[in-house]
Amino acid sequence: MAKPGFDPLRALAIASQAIGFVMILTLETWLGDAARPWEALVLALMLLSAVSIALLRRYRRNKARKAQERRDSP
Repeated sequence: MAKPGFDPLRALAIASQAIGFVMILTLETWLGDAARPWEALVLALMLLSAVSIALLRRYRRNKARKAQERRDSP
């Protein structure tokens, strides 16, 4: 069952992707073709942040599930 309310990890994921997208557009505008290596770096950082956030969400979900199982067991 989904929890209602604010999810800071989801907000962080959305913000990091939005910032990365804006950075890529800005680099392309300012540097043109010379921006390619910088865009690749920004993309790599975006992917790294997405994977890190996904792993952190999975860790928290599993931790909460195990705590719930401990509370429910006799």
